[in-house]
Amino acid sequence: MENNKNAQNQINIELPEETAQGTYANLAIISHSSSEFVIDYVRMMPGIPKAKVQSRIILTPEHAKRLMHALKDNIVKYEGLFGTIKIPEGNGPQGIPMTFSGPAGEA
Repeated sequence: MENNKNAQNQINIELPEETAQGTYANLAIISHSSSEFVIDYVRMMPGIPKAKVQSRIILTPEHAKRLMHALKDNIVKYEGLFGTIKIPEGNGPQGIPMTFSGPAGEA
């Protein structure tokens, strides 16, 4: 009976090949209303003042809180294996890294 109950609670999730490759983003902008949280994932590039939203995820407040707890749990596990994640001081407003080091690109 217990095995049957566990089988009923499983979800079959499909991961299309184009989605499985992922999309790189190095900034997340989070906003909310009374009924939803919106997370815009942005890719900022060195020397380019304009950035593009790569993906937008819209969540209910309940799912946003579940995501927060899942991220906390995974960060604790990660740091247990690999050490503390360090966030550099001196970033731009609200911790946004506004500068990149290295030479400027040329075309």
